[in-house]
Amino acid sequence: MQIQLQMALERPFLAAVAGVIVLVAVYLMRLNQLMKSTPDEVKKVSPTRWTKKLLRETYKTIERSPITTKSYARRIPPRLDRRYIVTGGSGLVGGYIVLQLLERGQPPESIRIVDFRPPNRKDMATGPASAVEFAQADISSSSSTSAAFAKSWPHSVAHLPLTVFHTAAVIVPSDRSKLTYGFCEAVNVRGTQHVVDAARRAGADVLVSTTSGSISLRPVGFWLAPWRIWSAASQPRDFWQVADEADFFAPPRQHHEHYANYPAAKAAAERIVCAANAPDLRTGCIRPAHGVYGNPSDNTVGGPLNMGVAPTWTSHIVQSFVHGINAAIAHLQLEAVLTPPESASAPQAGRPFTITDPNPPITYSDLYLLISSLAVTPFRVILLQPVGMLLLSYPVEWYILLLVKVPRLRKVFPPLMGEVKHLQPALFSICTHVIATAAAASRRVEDGGIGYTGILTTLEGMVQEVVEWNHEHQIAAAAGGEVVYQSSVSLADEIQKATAGAS
Repeated sequence: MQIQLQMALERPFLAAVAGVIVLVAVYLMRLNQLMKSTPDEVKKVSPTRWTKKLLRETYKTIERSPITTKSYARRIPPRLDRRYIVTGGSGLVGGYIVLQLLERGQPPESIRIVDFRPPNRKDMATGPASAVEFAQADISSSSSTSAAFAKSWPHSVAHLPLTVFHTAAVIVPSDRSKLTYGFCEAVNVRGTQHVVDAARRAGADVLVSTTSGSISLRPVGFWLAPWRIWSAASQPRDFWQVADEADFFAPPRQHHEHYANYPAAKAAAERIVCAANAPDLRTGCIRPAHGVYGNPSDNTVGGPLNMGVAPTWTSHIVQSFVHGINAAIAHLQLEAVLTPPESASAPQAGRPFTITDPNPPITYSDLYLLISSLAVTPFRVILLQPVGMLLLSYPVEWYILLLVKVPRLRKVFPPLMGEVKHLQPALFSICTHVIATAAAASRRVEDGGIGYTGILTTLEGMVQEVVEWNHEHQIAAAAGGEVVYQSSVSLADEIQKATAGAS
């Protein structure tokens, strides 16, 4: 009798538990459906997809006529009789700035690369680029930065005015907690202040800094209220966003109003640079749109090329990208505007400009089709369910923060390594629809812009990168070797380990 009574009491409880499980499962299925959708507003901006025929035709064209600094030399702003310090000059945008300066006739002795490591790009290993001076520096250190800036110059150029292009930064795409903000803050915020201070002491009168289009993005709100998720018009909050400069002209956001530590740090750095604008040091910033690419070491194209496999839930995601060549051109265009001493009061001074490739945004499926159709190395896509990955991202973040909060546990539990440590909730905010606009930068100089148009479309730029990838791998294969690249994200991990060891 007692057993029967207990069973009778358990049945409603078990039924309730089963009902909750079913409701949660249905909710997650609906959220997964929404995360795999493309809003109509976004479809209108990116209505057409690349085809294999288009990709192969473009490949043949670029293979016959590769894109080099010589091929677009006439579109590089004219040479200025100045000296140049390029922080981060070994990297993607900084490297293209160095190459474009040389192409327009700047002598190598008038350029200095200040970076954590020497250039290892193949397009900077020979010719005039190989003669450019390199000064090793850790910009998170004031003394290290000052020493690199204070080095003497050759007599032939020592008298020239000085421009500083500040492109050095670390990219940590997934951390969002203030507990893990220290590294980003040290390099991207305090490092920027060190560069501004060193530039003043070195007598620079123009400083153009690279920031990020991600500054304007807000965290995406995936977890809709259950009574809202069933609406036909429902979608996660800020599931698609426009990357522009409007946020700069509003009060600074709080840390939690940025989707991650990286954009929060870049926003703070941007305001340091823009606030420094004065008649004796004219400043401004370039915000490259979401993903910068243009070398096999980049994360956008080079990342999947190097891995050979793309586990993804973003094939349908529409985003704007920008080639490093286009980003570099924008820096030179802003420098040209800021060169006259009276430009400190010009509308272009002391503000950022967002730039993107001169074409509609593409989807990640376009990128994956490009790699699978054109690359000589193996490549395949593994489709994942976004809601499952989102759920997994929370325990990854909790584990990482637990080891930060309780350092003693590191003796027992190992830190997460490789790509898995980046699978945190913040990553999902940057893996949603982002449409960048270069409207302000594209205005004529007399109308307050910098006259930006862009050299390459995303199609041309990405195909060019695969052409270079194939060429290098074919040469390596013939010699019985292999080609290895290091991405900016893995470089950030290396810098973090090195600076932690030094501390």
